[in-house]
Amino acid sequence: MAATFFGEVVKAPSRAGTEEEEEEEEQNRRDTPEDREVRRQLARKREVRLLQRQTKTSLEVALLEKHPCSKFIIAVGTNATAFLSSFVMNSGVWEEVGCAKLWNEWCRTADTVHLSPTDAFCVFYQLKSNPLVFLCQCSCYIAEDQQFQWLEKVFGSRPRKNMKVTVLTCRHVTEYKTSESTCSLPSPFLRALKTQKFKDSACCPLLEQPNIVHDLPAAVLSYCQVWKIPAVLYLCYTDVMKLDLVTVEAFKPVLSSSSLKSLVKNIPESTEILKKLMTTNEIQSNIYT
Repeated sequence: MAATFFGEVVKAPSRAGTEEEEEEEEQNRRDTPEDREVRRQLARKREVRLLQRQTKTSLEVALLEKHPCSKFIIAVGTNATAFLSSFVMNSGVWEEVGCAKLWNEWCRTADTVHLSPTDAFCVFYQLKSNPLVFLCQCSCYIAEDQQFQWLEKVFGSRPRKNMKVTVLTCRHVTEYKTSESTCSLPSPFLRALKTQKFKDSACCPLLEQPNIVHDLPAAVLSYCQVWKIPAVLYLCYTDVMKLDLVTVEAFKPVLSSSSLKSLVKNIPESTEILKKLMTTNEIQSNIYT
């Protein structure tokens, strides 16, 4: 197996790969009908569905095939979603247009309408004043076998190329590869990774090799690279992976980007909203501890 710069794993041709396929075929021959039925049921359970959360009805076409889109902003993880909630969603009126319903070993998306920072969710919003702008708040883990499903349900099989995609996420600082000691790094800090078609300047230094990105952000960036869609990932390296004020504010340089600067109106007011969100989260955390 080989890892690309975006972090997704691809199969390298080899004799071992052929042997693995032969073993898989042999296993399929030995399987009983009950074994195959169990696998079918598990595959159905792991299916990613896009729904209207209020009506629980499935979207018949991919989200961005149904709605024209010029800007698509995706936040993955607790701190990234808190940043968009405080600084972007607070500055305009956003209408929910769908949500992803999924289950895997690590999470089950919440069904509640009023979400809290501790819930697992993946919700899509459209800006009322500019319907070409979409936003995704994703706090849940999307497993490797579910990522392509998510991409097809959101972007479609032939995505439009006249949109710009921005992804925000966090990783632990110990995953950052450098010749220096990670103890000496001023955590948290930002790095950017962009596709070839993204021509704007990034709001922070570019991610250095041999660092790679992982999970859904890597899948989105790889998808955009293949389909020649301008996309940039802003990756915050931090030593605090739970909801953290300093980590959330580390994304502030992104507010000057071409995708976000027109969406943010009052940064001081947004900062106060962020502090209230942190307080609410602390209260809820204390209830369950």
